[in-house]
Amino acid sequence: MIGRREQNRIMQDALKLKKSSFIAITGRRRVGKTYIVREIYSQQFCFSITGIQNGTMRVQLTNFIQKLNECQGKNAQAHGSVKNWQEAFILLKTYLKSLPKTKKQVIFIDELPWIATAKSGFIQLLANLWNDYLSNEKHFILVVCGSATSWITNKIINDKGGFHNRVTTPIHLTPFTLAETKLFFKSKNIQFTNTGIAEIYMALGGLPYYLEQINKGESPSKAIERLCFEESGILKNEYHNLYKALFDNWEYHEAIVQALAMSQKGLTRNEIIEKTKISAGGNFNRAINDLLLTDFVYTYHPFGNKKRESIYKLADEFSVFYHRFMKGNTHKEAAIWQTIAQSQKYKIWKGLAFESLCLKHIDEIKNALGIRNVYSENASYFRSKNSKYGFQIDLIIDRKDAAINLCECKFYESNFEITKKYAEEIKMRKAAFREETQTKKMLFNTMITNENIIENEYSLEVIDYYVPLSELMH
Repeated sequence: MIGRREQNRIMQDALKLKKSSFIAITGRRRVGKTYIVREIYSQQFCFSITGIQNGTMRVQLTNFIQKLNECQGKNAQAHGSVKNWQEAFILLKTYLKSLPKTKKQVIFIDELPWIATAKSGFIQLLANLWNDYLSNEKHFILVVCGSATSWITNKIINDKGGFHNRVTTPIHLTPFTLAETKLFFKSKNIQFTNTGIAEIYMALGGLPYYLEQINKGESPSKAIERLCFEESGILKNEYHNLYKALFDNWEYHEAIVQALAMSQKGLTRNEIIEKTKISAGGNFNRAINDLLLTDFVYTYHPFGNKKRESIYKLADEFSVFYHRFMKGNTHKEAAIWQTIAQSQKYKIWKGLAFESLCLKHIDEIKNALGIRNVYSENASYFRSKNSKYGFQIDLIIDRKDAAINLCECKFYESNFEITKKYAEEIKMRKAAFREETQTKKMLFNTMITNENIIENEYSLEVIDYYVPLSELMH
């Protein structure tokens, strides 16, 4: 298993406990929730069911009873047609009581939000099963998960009713890091360069399901073309199903995502409302909170912003890639990708996407700088051309040890050379930053690049620290 060390340890420990465990696993669609459960607990399953998307209560009930019969095998009773979930849970409890207590028995309910249809009573009865029976035994592990992270969080983990403080082990899965992505490709014997891995990551993100679709022997560009632009491409229609499968009233979520996808530095709450025309209040609050909980969006505070107003930025690489390059091109021949990939628009985007990639790997950057254990606040820094100085700094690491790293993130096809002109720009930015912020901290010019920096008199003069892409993959 690639990565997931802490989650693996927690789930393995539950097998050793002399009490029952209730595990709720959250994480966005395609992140590998089902995989980790089946990988660790497949030998302990006593009952396993997956909800049916858009299925009615009757469809879910029929599926439930069918799975119960399969688990009982030869001992299955002719249950007939159950009328409601109360009857179904009576049958389940009877079956669970018949199991030996000498080993752990895992009950796995996947895509729980799809099973628990409105007013069905499923959630209340599941809570009663845990409170009244499972939690009083020592040999059960109840595992629930679903791609609708906000639903699981609100209805199970943070529930104020029957599930209040009942989840013994909440687990949240995030996409792979660059280092884990590199290990994943290595496990498949796919030999991409570090730059190639970064290019795939910037387009598709670190989602195991997406990465699993890449074939040995194809270039990153060819993989993107096949998956995203060919008629049979598995990701060609992914975006249209992504938010619909996760959220009620998904139109609000998609509107927010579209607005953020086209913004380089992110948007404030009011800017999002203005661009999407969603009324401030319930619908907007629910949608933005859903997106934050499911790791599609994150927030940061701009350096020196006295109002401390949050900036919202889209974290999902694939959604950005879709809006920038796939939208409007999915009905054209797949060869359109080769034209896009050679365009100036795509080259500019790669530079911006690399900045976002670096923001996601702050821990790795700090480790390379030797300051991993130094507390820092991190953000980008923009100054409008209308101000005295018009400039931006891709990434600021504002450290509590009286120092600030002013980071420049550069994504180039070949080694990067600092010219005399560019060296002057770097010195100007540093001086302008000190003047505008009035900071007394030490300022260190820091370069983060996918390819090597060519050492010359200018690089030696203006660069204090250099972090190559390989350091982000440790």
